[in-house]
Amino acid sequence: MKTKRLLCLLLAVVMAATMLAGCGSQNEGAGNKGDDGKISISMYMWDRSMLKELSPWLEEKFPEIEFTFVQSFNTIEYYKDLLARGEEIPDIITCRRFSLNDAAPLADHLMDLSQTEVAGTFYSSYLEVNRETSGAIRWLPMCAEVDCTMANKDLFDQYGIPLPTNYEEFVAAIDAFEAVGIKGYQTDWGYDYTCLETMQGCAIPELMSLEGTQWRMEYESETEEEQVGLDNVVWPKVFEKYEQFLKDVRFQPGDEELQFSKTMEPYFAGQTAMVRNTAALADDITKERGINSVILPYFGETSEDNWLLTYPMCQLAVSSTVEQDEAKRKAVLEVLSAIFSEEGQKHVAAGTSVLSYNKEVKITPTPPLAYVQDCIDRNHLYMRLASTEVFSISQDVGHKMMTGEYDAKSAYEAFDAQITNYVNPEAEEILFTQETAYSNDFTEHGSAAASSLMNTIRDSMEADIAIGYSPVASTSIYAGDYTLQQAKWVLTARNAVYQGEYTGEEVRRFMDWLVNMKEDGSNPIHHRNLMPVTSGLEYTVTEYERGRFRLEEITVDGKPLDDSAVYTLLLVGADTFLEHETFCNCPMPDDLKAKREDYLVDDFSSQECMQEALEKTRQFLEPTEYVTILPGE
Repeated sequence: MKTKRLLCLLLAVVMAATMLAGCGSQNEGAGNKGDDGKISISMYMWDRSMLKELSPWLEEKFPEIEFTFVQSFNTIEYYKDLLARGEEIPDIITCRRFSLNDAAPLADHLMDLSQTEVAGTFYSSYLEVNRETSGAIRWLPMCAEVDCTMANKDLFDQYGIPLPTNYEEFVAAIDAFEAVGIKGYQTDWGYDYTCLETMQGCAIPELMSLEGTQWRMEYESETEEEQVGLDNVVWPKVFEKYEQFLKDVRFQPGDEELQFSKTMEPYFAGQTAMVRNTAALADDITKERGINSVILPYFGETSEDNWLLTYPMCQLAVSSTVEQDEAKRKAVLEVLSAIFSEEGQKHVAAGTSVLSYNKEVKITPTPPLAYVQDCIDRNHLYMRLASTEVFSISQDVGHKMMTGEYDAKSAYEAFDAQITNYVNPEAEEILFTQETAYSNDFTEHGSAAASSLMNTIRDSMEADIAIGYSPVASTSIYAGDYTLQQAKWVLTARNAVYQGEYTGEEVRRFMDWLVNMKEDGSNPIHHRNLMPVTSGLEYTVTEYERGRFRLEEITVDGKPLDDSAVYTLLLVGADTFLEHETFCNCPMPDDLKAKREDYLVDDFSSQECMQEALEKTRQFLEPTEYVTILPGE
């Protein structure tokens, strides 16, 4: 049976509410009014880029609101799990991996936004995708990412190969590059999203046909009692076209394991002409690497059949509890209107190439999108089908097509069998039972959940000190059974892990980089949730102005940090958004970065690190008061 079954969810809520008495909720203490009389609004953001760019703008725009921002997890299953544990969902939630099919169990917990002013700003065709059979609309799509083929136009020009305008020309271009020793097309087949997007992308005309649209409506509206399998008109053609697509792009055995970096390095070196990617990345590569990268569509038989595959940067919904207080309801809807305004969407996009689903919002396309303007003008924008099960099944079936285990017919049959009886492979087995709950609410001594997580990882890695930077924990730690998937949801993201020997003076400089506002005005911390989470090290800061901190005392196990001593330091985090000029604009000192790169733990992210740690400890360890925040000047 599917993991979304409603009856089981309702039973789990009742059981969890009893079992988890005393578990700290992330909304705990965040009532409708704060101590200073401000309206309190909690918002979970699926990605750290929204925290860095959107959250400070909202705080500046709405000084009368006390916001709580948390980096959450990018799946509807995450929010289902919160409810199943007896926790409340926040006032505003965001999710990128979304389908109406997945979101059905949340419906009773969300506001109907169909009659609000903000809903009236959307093109109806995009809003209808989210309309329930009852007529309610509980989710609003943020501006669209564009996913398609990215081409190195400099290579095309160098070899006199014309940019393709249809599928036949696309294959001809691949063949022409292969003839001169350049890979014509490659992509990171190892990921579920790549399998999903290439599978749907190669057959968008079929999926957007009357039969395809009707099937999708039925699938998105299925119930637990009436499961919807693949139809026998559209989907057999999808797998036939995907089988041909894999042949035409010259897929080679072993390519199914390719990940992002292994795909992009040859592209950067001029050894690959085309890759599957996004318009946002084409912008970055053109600007930062000087490689003239342009966007091409998913090709049809003629240029009239070309389509762009799009997906909202996220979907937003509002908790139904907001309706219990009219002042809060009004404030939340004002915040939503601001987010979906032209200025708000630009903050969400953070300078990347996007398209808007709203009638009054004009976001100027960047140069790489000029090559697909005809698709934009014809509204040939396909919104991917992205339920949790379709992601997972696309990867499983897609990989078996790539390895030759399935042909088009057997792939269709396997996909159909799984979609009507989907079981999340990571959601079943109980790994351990957590004895003590720890809240992710941020206090003057930090987040207990984030501290517990870092203490667990440091203990396993046998480091003297651990520093987690960028948001660490996405949810409170509850008392009860944990599956592998639930454990992963505690951690915000798969970040790189570094471990090596550093002097106390170097540790102090890392903390200076992560805390102190710089002379040019750049600030690594826009709000408290972005403060570094440390283990084995305690630090004190003075908040001399809202959102601006000064590093004071640093201790190791209660004793002052010794600048001349040598410590084994574990670093967990992603500095992209700390360094990027669009966000914090705080680059890591060059010598520290060079040394850190030597200490990269290869093929071992924070997620694998946490999983290995929990296999040893069988518990999230007790938290510590790693930070003390003092008011001052």
